[in-house]
Amino acid sequence: MMASTTSATAAAAAFGGPTTAKTRGSSSAICPRVSTGGRRRSGVVRCDAGVETQVQVVAKAASITALEQFKISADRYMKERSSIAVIGLSVHTAPVEMREKLAVAEELWPRAIQELTSLNHIEEAAVLSTCNRMEIYVVALSWNRGIREVIDWMSKKSGIPASELREHLFMLRDSDATRHLFEVSAGLDSLVLGEGQILAQVKQVVRSGQNSGGLGKNIDRMFKDAITAGKRVRCETNISSGAVSVSSAAVELALMKLPETEALSASMLLIGAGKMGKLVVKHLIAKGCKKVVVVNRSVERVDAIREEMKDIEIVYRPLSEMYEAASEADVVFTSTASETPLFTKEHAEALPPISDTMGGVRLFVDISVPRNVSACVSEVGSARVYNVDDLKEVVEANKEDRLRKAMEAQTIITEELKRFEAWRDSLETVPTIKKLRSYADRIRASELDKCLQKIGDDNLTKKMRRAVEELSTGIVNKLLHGPLQHLRCDGSDSRTLDETLENMHALNRMFSLDTEKAIIEQKIKAKVEKTQN
Repeated sequence: MMASTTSATAAAAAFGGPTTAKTRGSSSAICPRVSTGGRRRSGVVRCDAGVETQVQVVAKAASITALEQFKISADRYMKERSSIAVIGLSVHTAPVEMREKLAVAEELWPRAIQELTSLNHIEEAAVLSTCNRMEIYVVALSWNRGIREVIDWMSKKSGIPASELREHLFMLRDSDATRHLFEVSAGLDSLVLGEGQILAQVKQVVRSGQNSGGLGKNIDRMFKDAITAGKRVRCETNISSGAVSVSSAAVELALMKLPETEALSASMLLIGAGKMGKLVVKHLIAKGCKKVVVVNRSVERVDAIREEMKDIEIVYRPLSEMYEAASEADVVFTSTASETPLFTKEHAEALPPISDTMGGVRLFVDISVPRNVSACVSEVGSARVYNVDDLKEVVEANKEDRLRKAMEAQTIITEELKRFEAWRDSLETVPTIKKLRSYADRIRASELDKCLQKIGDDNLTKKMRRAVEELSTGIVNKLLHGPLQHLRCDGSDSRTLDETLENMHALNRMFSLDTEKAIIEQKIKAKVEKTQN
């Protein structure tokens, strides 16, 4: 897709990064007033490295202090298992004006994950940002505090007050959060039921996390199981039949708004030859269109589409000829990564009128988030603007059929959800297995040392010593074999899993293993060390 010249700047600014090379290295960069370490000259505080270092040290110390306070009160969290949560908004809960402010470009997902996991109560994180949704999945040490930290992060990133964000956010926990992701992957939560692009986007979250090392164990497994659920739903139901993408719905909407007798003869213009744009061309062919003009920054992508799709005439126009191409079009589809509008009210007013045979209005169908066509274009009498939120009109046409297909898919979702929850439950026994093994090994080593001292080194050959050590190890292994077997299960049998968890709690009590406290302290220690580094 095309990207505007300001996209990198805006993206950097959105995450608090430098917007230009000058800002990064210039002494004229804006700096907050700090009384300690600054030198006053004519009422101005000088921004030098010492002041920045001191500010960073103070901020880091405050963060560590907060974590240490959390550690002191860790007993309050003993009974609170780390929660999987999703905090987000979608086409169902928030308008496009809000979603575009929160959108995170794919190349910035790793940085967003890094920022989220640096929050005091967030262990793992993933970001799913598309034209229809912006969702953050986390594993939180504390549900309430973790949620609050994520919402504050979203508010800071978007510039939207937290109180206003809360009116549009949805928050789901544990099994509800997991089920939501599985439904998203299956296309059940999409504006267009069963659309295939969302599954590809969920896959990309995993690929991005693997490349950057950003996804934790729980989030990684949850997303992979969500991909499995999405594939099964599409293979085992006919949910993918009909309009199955935002791009196809956009084509449907455009043809609905054109005069029926002239729809296929309308002049079509596509701006942006990325994945979404390519799908627009594909669905125009399916509807019988014979020609489309494609504006793109480079010709290579257009050539690739032309090579793949032989049933339509594709005319390439460079970006510099975009407005000229728009003046000749009846319908303008926009699908680029530009973070600033390509068409404003002034641009629309400058375009020539459309013939009465085409309804007298030029259609702008904008499927980009952030939007490529400014909302004020709709104020021009000879233009009509439709964005992703307007695709609901197409979707509502097959509402009854969609609901029936969704019910079929829910059975598969439930099966995959049980598998994931069983896997996660089975992880609870791992710390007990490790601590029981460690406890037994400490006793073995201590008693072995006493025995060897009594016998004396002079009375033992290396072979005899090794035999005694192997004897002690063998006895411990045989004694532990039964208990450890009762702590292991594959998570596929709920009865066996319940018994396993009961055995785990019994062993924790009998041997005073106190694994829950050890786990929470280990997590807090990891957060403190990460902050210190």
